[in-house]
Amino acid sequence: MKKKSLSVNAFLNGLRSVLNLIFPLITFPYVSRVLSVEGIGIFNFSNIYVGYFLLIAGLGVATYAVREGAKYRDNKELLSKFASQVFTINIYSTIIAYVLLLLSLIIFKSLHTYVLAILIFSLQIVFTTVGTEWVYTIYEDYSYITIRSIAFKIISILLLFIFVRKSNDYLWYVAVSVFATVGSNILNFLHVKQFCDLRLVRETKWQYHLKPILIIFASSLAVTIYVSSDTTILGLIKNDYAVGIYSVSVKIYQLAQNLLAALLMVTIPRLAMLFGKRKYQEYKVVLGKVLNTLSLLVLPASVGLIMLSRDVVLVIAGPKYLESVNSLRIITWATIFSIFSWIFSDCVLIPAKREMMVLKNTIITAVINVLLNFVLIPLFSYDGTSLSTVLAELLVMILNGYSCWDIVKPVICRKETLKNIFSSIIGCIGIVIICLICDFGWESIIGRIVGSIILSVIIYGAILISLNNQIALEALTQVKKRFLNK
Repeated sequence: MKKKSLSVNAFLNGLRSVLNLIFPLITFPYVSRVLSVEGIGIFNFSNIYVGYFLLIAGLGVATYAVREGAKYRDNKELLSKFASQVFTINIYSTIIAYVLLLLSLIIFKSLHTYVLAILIFSLQIVFTTVGTEWVYTIYEDYSYITIRSIAFKIISILLLFIFVRKSNDYLWYVAVSVFATVGSNILNFLHVKQFCDLRLVRETKWQYHLKPILIIFASSLAVTIYVSSDTTILGLIKNDYAVGIYSVSVKIYQLAQNLLAALLMVTIPRLAMLFGKRKYQEYKVVLGKVLNTLSLLVLPASVGLIMLSRDVVLVIAGPKYLESVNSLRIITWATIFSIFSWIFSDCVLIPAKREMMVLKNTIITAVINVLLNFVLIPLFSYDGTSLSTVLAELLVMILNGYSCWDIVKPVICRKETLKNIFSSIIGCIGIVIICLICDFGWESIIGRIVGSIILSVIIYGAILISLNNQIALEALTQVKKRFLNK
């Protein structure tokens, strides 16, 4: 099959992530004014509640399928056999998730208020399973996924304005949200036939598949615990006001993190395929490009967000959330550690079948993070929560890096990689200076943000080129070629 461009895939997946982030930014300000406070509360609780069962249904199948399936993508017959076995296991886990969900609705009377919303949200479970998006990831078919996502997001926004018009229309809001998230997965199931013949099978090789799948699932569960524990503990120790302030920091932090992670996601199937086929030299070349490219993007993005934190909070949340600025500045450092930790886990350890190490490292981090929250929140409130997140991400990055050091050492310790990191740090100093100048030069908040970003990109690029950064020079050469061709 034709090899897809990683740069094009990164752009398409980044565009899809932007759309997924823009959708709630458009819809939430509208629904928060139309719906009652109780309706919004029912929506949020039901969505979070179903999320736990969605995790059970997923069972770590998607991550495992991408890792193992990438080896067979040049052989439709072998991939069809593998995909059908994994899909059958996923169907069983989906049935178990629904049984547990229905039992919980029967047993816990306090959930009866949310039954209709939970049942509508639960459609995500079956649609996610039949959507088999992991097949498209294996084949790096991000163009289809992105186009489909754009179409369904636009339709969903129109449906929202048509059906959500009164204070008690929260069930319509639930339905539209489900449609926007997974409604297109039926098309996925029909379209997947061009890649493989997917069907339910009796011979699933449970013993072969189940152990790594459950290990990946346990890691996902541990991640969910330590990602969600900060807000939960903050609410228990402090109050709703502290949670509200912290939530703004987290939303902005996750926005930046998800955009950068989108660039990383597209490389996972390629790396899994190369490692699975034992093309180790080519694998290290691609891994080196990933590390070098992300080091040039993550550092300036994080420094820029730290410098512009106050203006960003004012634009996104308003002046009543200004107390979240310091919390945002602290938690932004976690972006750097989390991205590199993700490279070590998803791009190295999982393709190398060291998922037990990922599980061990994640559990250790989850425990440490919970303990840090109980220590730091009483002292620093939401700033302490941000600090505990930074320390947890730093710890898991170190643990994952140590666990795959034998593989990544030749890549990280290369002269080119170290030179890239050094030039990026020098470039970040230029960004700090530009942002300080713009802070005094513009009264307009939007003017400061736009001016700081444009001038920072220019000065950062100029510093990289002056330091003979190879990636920056290659990018400049490509721009010149396209300009001359036109």
